[in-house]
Amino acid sequence: MTSSAAALVLDDVSFRYGGPGAGPAVLERVRLAIAPGEFVVAIGRSGCGKTTLLNLAAGFLAPTGGRVLSGGQPVRGPGADRAVVFQDDALLPWASTRDNVALPLRLRGVPAAARAARADALLAEVGLAGAGDKPVWALSGGMRQRVGLARALAAEPKFLLMDEPLGALDAMTRARMQSLLLNVWAASGTGVLLITHGVEEALFLATRLIVMEPGPGRIVREARFDFGRRVLAGEPARAVRAAPDFIAAREAVLDWVFGREEA
Repeated sequence: MTSSAAALVLDDVSFRYGGPGAGPAVLERVRLAIAPGEFVVAIGRSGCGKTTLLNLAAGFLAPTGGRVLSGGQPVRGPGADRAVVFQDDALLPWASTRDNVALPLRLRGVPAAARAARADALLAEVGLAGAGDKPVWALSGGMRQRVGLARALAAEPKFLLMDEPLGALDAMTRARMQSLLLNVWAASGTGVLLITHGVEEALFLATRLIVMEPGPGRIVREARFDFGRRVLAGEPARAVRAAPDFIAAREAVLDWVFGREEA
């Protein structure tokens, strides 16, 4: 396991709803460290504890065994160092796009002019330059997810935690958002933990892939990939997805996730 004082660390973490001994383990003795600048993607069958893993990292849940650390300090709840993006964008429907992005800055007491300028800069970063005055209810699903991503980045987090953020999008929008995520991640330098059911999405984005199995939830395999970095270096995304090594990796990951189930 990667070890760093700057990392987000799940150290021998277990979780049971209701507390120790209260029911079957959702997660059992999970060890994971995410360093700044890493893009870690968790994949696995339903019920393997992926979302519970993310909720523990976010501080929404407390482990029943082990500990969660961020920057060497115990995680005792949500914090500004960890921003979360959900599949449901959770935007304020009555507020403008700019005001949604600026919400974390408003909560920190940043003056109105400064937070508006920062919000507009972040909207431009996610491809929504000039959209600040639009109401969020007038935006498409892909645009709303961009707003949610910009709002998460407004807090200047060290770690970005994403639970199926692209799952509700159509295939073409999802592919464009994957490329956007790569660019935003590379520019921000944050550490990312992303949960997905999409094998191709996982391969395209991950610098490190973790495969989980249920009963109880645990990490059973890790692998490193460079497909996303190849895109960032200028290789066309379609060419990467069509490359023989990408296809071979996809088949290997499918076997890791579903091999026993299909045998």
